[in-house]
Amino acid sequence: MSSTPSGYSRSPAVAESFRIMNDIPKLAERDDRGGEGVNHDGCLVIIDARALDRECLAKALIGRGLEMDVCAVGSIEEWKLEKDLFPPVQAVLFNIGSRKADDSALAADISKLTTEFKSPPIIVLSDSDDLAQVVKMLEYGARGFIPSCVGIGVCVEAIGLAVAGGIFVPASSVLSMRHLVSAATSSAEHRPLSGMFTLRQEAVVEALRRGKANKIIAYELNLRESTVKVHIRNIMKKLKATNRTEVAYKLNDLFPYGAAN
Repeated sequence: MSSTPSGYSRSPAVAESFRIMNDIPKLAERDDRGGEGVNHDGCLVIIDARALDRECLAKALIGRGLEMDVCAVGSIEEWKLEKDLFPPVQAVLFNIGSRKADDSALAADISKLTTEFKSPPIIVLSDSDDLAQVVKMLEYGARGFIPSCVGIGVCVEAIGLAVAGGIFVPASSVLSMRHLVSAATSSAEHRPLSGMFTLRQEAVVEALRRGKANKIIAYELNLRESTVKVHIRNIMKKLKATNRTEVAYKLNDLFPYGAAN
């Protein structure tokens, strides 16, 4: 723990909660000793309104090998009072806790952070690993998303990745995304007509392929016969067909019978 500069009045207990200096030798010091240099001439800013949480996190990160100093504060305003005591900021870790992506103030908070810090990446720490939450935070400008279910070691690696220019997202969210893509692909495979017709038009198309009359189609789909005629006209326009027979022929040519089932 390093003491604050002379003339800077604040009790040691309060100072400790804000400033945690890394005991790992700086690059120049290690070079002088003939050791391998590790450049950590910068700091991580942790922004968390909960004092105990942010202080514990700061100490845990350094304990697990974070190679930079840490400034743990409760807000941007507190950071502005502290920033002259620290080397250049390399990354910002913003703990949103249980706040949700649809929180109207959250986007504004992240916007303030990106405005204040500009170049350093903003990394969001959240109690949730919900895919929608992750995507929304990235849309807001975050360059990483760490759920609180991961360990400190992962946090250290995620911060390092963001500093190097990468974007960290939790594996659980990536798996959720893969499942969504698989589901969408499966749905498309089962509905080959979906790219050309609406759901209701698909039903009418299937009836036309079976040679059903408008009155029967209307009865089976619980539609007015006039509505069925409108659907058929729209289907004919999309297929550039002039009559029902041509519709059936073109559909069978585009989608072999059974593919649309």
